[in-house]
Amino acid sequence: MVTDQTVSRAVRGLSSMATRNVLTDLVKQYARHSPQRVSIESLGGVEAARRVQDGEPFDMVVLAADAIDRLAMAGRIVPGSRADLARSGVAIAVATGAPQPAIASEAAVRDAVLAARSIGYSTGPSGSHLSRLFERWGIAETIAPRIVQAPPGVPVGSLIASGEVELGFQQLSELIHLPGVDVIGSLPPDIQVVTVFSAAVCTAAGHADEAQALISFLASPQGAPVKLAHGMDPA
Repeated sequence: MVTDQTVSRAVRGLSSMATRNVLTDLVKQYARHSPQRVSIESLGGVEAARRVQDGEPFDMVVLAADAIDRLAMAGRIVPGSRADLARSGVAIAVATGAPQPAIASEAAVRDAVLAARSIGYSTGPSGSHLSRLFERWGIAETIAPRIVQAPPGVPVGSLIASGEVELGFQQLSELIHLPGVDVIGSLPPDIQVVTVFSAAVCTAAGHADEAQALISFLASPQGAPVKLAHGMDPA
């Protein structure tokens, strides 16, 4: 995702796919308040973190908070520059028009997973949570042949829409606007996991002050309606 034309003083950012759409709209909003040009590339979170870890010259990065913490420990984040932007839970989806299983309780979700001919989740925080949940339920081996893990950067919703996955789990922000997908609800509270997405200035930044100004805007109350529209809560 690239917003505005990249110029010599553009703030260059990197984000995971989970925040791609919300950042697109927030940067458009920022452009109405600032002449600063911004270019943000979105890809799988693991790959994004690796590129920052490798010292690529990004000015800022937006990732799950635990990934930002690891980059900070590695000295790749400017101390004191981090700001939490949004909170996002895991939702459940099926193809448009497909039967919608009951998901109101932990037992109902477990039954829906066992009944599904294929189950999809991502390589991100939601996928890790689902893997642990299936292990705790004692069904991991039973459903292993039916698990479809989306490759990094590929939305689970696209696999649902294509028919490759019957029952899919991913951050609500990554499912909410996809064609061919019906979001049937979120994980029940007792098995829900909420990911906090944070932004920080990279130590490799060439425009650290400009990046910090952008992060301050992204974390400000002005962005709350945009975050809510994309299935996220302001942090």
